[in-house]
Amino acid sequence: MDILPILATLKRHKTSAGLIVMQIALTCAIVCNALFLIMQRVEKIKEPSGLADQEIVALRMGGIGPIQNEDALTRADLLALKAVPGVKEATVVNQFPYGDSMQMSTMRLQPKADGGGVNASNYMVAEGWLKATGLRLIAGRDFEASEYQNQSDLDRSEDPAIPAVILNQAMAKKMFPKGDALGQVIYGFGEKPIRVIGLIDTLVSAQPGGKAEELSYNMVLPVRTSFRSGTYLLRTDPERREEVLKAAAQALDKSGPMRIKSESKTLEDYRQRYYRQDRSMIQLLAAVCLALLVVTAFGIVGLASFWVQQRTRMIGTRRALGASQTQILRYFQTENFILSSAGIVLGMLAAYGISQALMKHYELPPLPLAFLPAGALILWALGQVAVLAPARRAAALPPVAALRGA
Repeated sequence: MDILPILATLKRHKTSAGLIVMQIALTCAIVCNALFLIMQRVEKIKEPSGLADQEIVALRMGGIGPIQNEDALTRADLLALKAVPGVKEATVVNQFPYGDSMQMSTMRLQPKADGGGVNASNYMVAEGWLKATGLRLIAGRDFEASEYQNQSDLDRSEDPAIPAVILNQAMAKKMFPKGDALGQVIYGFGEKPIRVIGLIDTLVSAQPGGKAEELSYNMVLPVRTSFRSGTYLLRTDPERREEVLKAAAQALDKSGPMRIKSESKTLEDYRQRYYRQDRSMIQLLAAVCLALLVVTAFGIVGLASFWVQQRTRMIGTRRALGASQTQILRYFQTENFILSSAGIVLGMLAAYGISQALMKHYELPPLPLAFLPAGALILWALGQVAVLAPARRAAALPPVAALRGA
């Protein structure tokens, strides 16, 4: 029953009402898209790698000048690392998740196919890789000893042959949509077939979280890299990671001359560093949302307080005619709800427009419709809370004092 008088009152205050509506609309548009961007980055940070992140430490070694027989020295390193107290398993890989580089290859179903194929990140591993990384096979088997080869031998070969490969689920579904990847052959390193012998549950790329679809396609090859082009991964108990890192570095110092340790960190440290910018973006967007909500709340409080002062006699008249404190309180809350609703409707339209612009210029996915009612609920609640104090002051005015303009 208060709606018509409220609308009549708002018509006499078009400028102030219009300003608060536009402020709410702007806040709604920005908050909806900011919440979406925050959720995207949170999901990106929480994406599982498939590895036992908290149990893995990584060591990189560099060589000074030419070193004879790097492959033999790498094998000696692995034996020394496996003997370190607390090390459950050790292996060498060409790349690992959250690292500084990524190697990719184009894999096809035919040896000489022109175009097409699947661009996939290729992990080259040595014996013990499955236990060292904590990856989980969901079908097939691990590589056999006879299937492992040295990368140096493949580089010297005119027609390299890699007998086996293990795919992650995303790549298997992409190349074999019917679900029959196990036992099939693919091509990508010369003209000889590579047989799919196993499937991994989850394995992210070396640099996950990007926009390109192929970043979800990953495979594992039985190719041993040397310490120069690879990284040693060691698996241990989480509470012993720092201890194992120090002991492993000392073991490698004794393993061979003319080498230096270039970097040693836990995989969790690499992950934290990799997503550092995303966490900063989350904090920035959250601060923007909070600032906008605070400014909007103060705007609502200020406008409501001003209107209470301007309508003192009206409030007193209504109280003298029998209006209760609850009715006065409800009047101002209904007024705010109408203004908030108008701003939210405009804000939803603006949020959709901003989303379309982000899609066009930054290749972001469209704003899910679920974020619009979420933003609306936040602003409705904010409006009701912000107007509550001025509305309670208005409702508490004694009729006689209000009629006197006190």
